[in-house]
Amino acid sequence: MGNIAAAIEALSAQLGEKVSTSDTVRTHHGQNETYFAAMPPDAVVFPECTEDVVTAVKICAQHTCPIVPWGVGTSLEGHALPVRGGVTLSFERMARVLDVSQSDLVARVEPGVTREALNEELRATGLFFPIDPGANATLGGMAATRASGTTAVRYGTLRDNVLAMTVVMADGRVIKTGTRAKKSSAGYDLTALIVGSEGTLGVITELTLKLHGQPEAIAAAVCAFPSVDAAVDTTIQAVQLGIPVARMELVDALSMRCINAYSNTNYPEEPHLFMEFHGSEAGVAEQSETLEALAAEHGGRGFQWTTRTEERSKLWAARHTAYWAIKAMWPGRHGMSTDVCVPISKLSEAIAAARADVEAHNLPGPIVGHVGDGNYHVLLLSDPKDPSELDTAKAIARRMAEHAISLGGTVTGEHGIGMGKMDLLKQEHGEGVSVMASIKRALDPDNLLNPGKIVQIN
Repeated sequence: MGNIAAAIEALSAQLGEKVSTSDTVRTHHGQNETYFAAMPPDAVVFPECTEDVVTAVKICAQHTCPIVPWGVGTSLEGHALPVRGGVTLSFERMARVLDVSQSDLVARVEPGVTREALNEELRATGLFFPIDPGANATLGGMAATRASGTTAVRYGTLRDNVLAMTVVMADGRVIKTGTRAKKSSAGYDLTALIVGSEGTLGVITELTLKLHGQPEAIAAAVCAFPSVDAAVDTTIQAVQLGIPVARMELVDALSMRCINAYSNTNYPEEPHLFMEFHGSEAGVAEQSETLEALAAEHGGRGFQWTTRTEERSKLWAARHTAYWAIKAMWPGRHGMSTDVCVPISKLSEAIAAARADVEAHNLPGPIVGHVGDGNYHVLLLSDPKDPSELDTAKAIARRMAEHAISLGGTVTGEHGIGMGKMDLLKQEHGEGVSVMASIKRALDPDNLLNPGKIVQIN
């Protein structure tokens, strides 16, 4: 690339203690949640405002130094790894909730605000931000990866819940995308372009988010099934019947065994659906009873539902600890969490093929999923002392993605492309990837913003 050392020297002169080159700080910002090797940046900048980001970007552009945005590092496809070195912009000091408008149901936040912190801020307002990817990720990072999670079946993804942003472009220009209005026909949709761009087109420094009213009543339910197919068939029928579930989560038998051991629960070691319903007291009762009858038709048993807050929290804590429970069952193994998303009618076929592939290769691969919108995950665990196991895991993940494409689905429902699925993106979109590359070249001709992610331009 360019002169990284000169860029760091200039950054230190302009931003002082906001720039760190300590080994500890650099090492922390070179880690990731999956199998990619650690890649520490040459320096880390801690901006405190949009003007700091502009200063950093302009200096890096002058010295042709790569720039990689960082939230809290929970992404799963190596999104925040500085593959070409350079400077990481860490947003932990830009973590303020700037404004909440109860009348307009919007919040304006800095990118380092986490989803849990925002909802804590909103607690007294009767509003909440619904997107829940499981991890307590930053809202800037969630927007950059177009995150979703357990509630997407009702509330959509980040794409559906970001109204406007402030973005610093590769040359230091600051643009405002979108407005607080609920809709617009004014020009290209730059908000939608930046959401999901994974820091490759611009650096997000502010977001205006849609909020939702806290439902009058919330009911959570859990039910065991004799097979994954039975649980998935229940899901498909519920969606096709238009039952307004807020969450519909699959946990397979192996995952359930791990959860019991980790959380000291005693669920039957069978596939389960975890569900949630939002609405009026009468509405959630009706939805729960309808799902109970529907589950029974598919062999579901032990259906339990509750509106008590502490019982709901306990139920969802079991689901949200699944990743760590699975990792704890096989200590020392590397976990590779891969996701695909398919049309709801193809969900049984896709999961059955993934299960068969995992079992045929004798590799631990528990399955969980946001099956209400056709999205599921396999956590493939490989022995770091045996590189062939990681190769096997990658091959299984690749076949999952290719099968999803053949079924009319996508290679990733919410994790994003990062550096892990760039070649699969080409399979999914064909010539569309060359259009993406053209956009990247137009907005970042020197390939300084998070290079080596989504598309390769040089």
